Amino acid sequence: MEALQTLLSEAAASFWTAFSGLVWPALAFAAIAFIAHGLDAIHVARNAAAEVRTNLILFALDASLVTPLLVIALTFFGALIQQSGFVLFSPTQWATLPQIAVGFVALFAGDFIAYWRHRLEHTPLIWPAHVAHHSDTAMTWTTGLRFHPFNRVTTALIDTTFLALLGLPIWALLINNLVRHYYGLFIHMDLPWTYGPLRRVFVSPAMHRWHHIRDADGAGVNFATVFSVFDQAFGTYHVPGPCTAPLGVRDDVGHGALKQLAWPLVALYRAVKFRRSLRSPGMT
Repeated sequence: MEALQTLLSEAAASFWTAFSGLVWPALAFAAIAFIAHGLDAIHVARNAAAEVRTNLILFALDASLVTPLLVIALTFFGALIQQSGFVLFSPTQWATLPQIAVGFVALFAGDFIAYWRHRLEHTPLIWPAHVAHHSDTAMTWTTGLRFHPFNRVTTALIDTTFLALLGLPIWALLINNLVRHYYGLFIHMDLPWTYGPLRRVFVSPAMHRWHHIRDADGAGVNFATVFSVFDQAFGTYHVPGPCTAPLGVRDDVGHGALKQLAWPLVALYRAVKFRRSLRSPGMT
């Protein structure tokens, strides 16, 4: 009983921390939206209300249940990797470098790892879990909060494993997480900004919007979160200009949080049923 109370207390604390951490970003993003769109920002927000509700429900589930368990598991896992000696660089080696350099390395390496992890999410292996993020047809900054719990787990496992192997200090990993989290929310905003010459260095909202378009032209492009150099280096950069194309996916995922949560299991069931039908042509 005491363990359950502790778990519920940690879930409530995690929920409060997660949502209170969105207050200032929400105000900042609202101000940016009014600067970019004027009063039309109100109309855009109203049209996106249903999708925003789904985004926040999934985020609440993540913040209250998934995150507390992941923090415990990944803290132990990361410490185990570093204590076992399976690291490329020791803490003492990182300590010899200026902190600003260590922080930049953590952010750059984190985005590089996330770039390849994101590409993996667009393969049949993880796509059924990642599709919830792409099913938002009215992309707003809250779309950056819309992830299936399965996708949260795969993201945390992949990113933490490879970052832990670098032996980076905890504070540098925290910088990577915070910058990529809040900048990731920003690039999901409905903004026509392409960044001009800086587009060759940083991911813009327009660049990431092309990643979310429904039609095939945008498939397999723009996987980075912060640094567009990775997409350019690996041939996945695609920014013909501001994006006004329809967003979403062609998968029959359905609307609402419950259908989004059920989709990976539905997709798995359909895949198993299809394979069985191939083995037994007479089945209906």
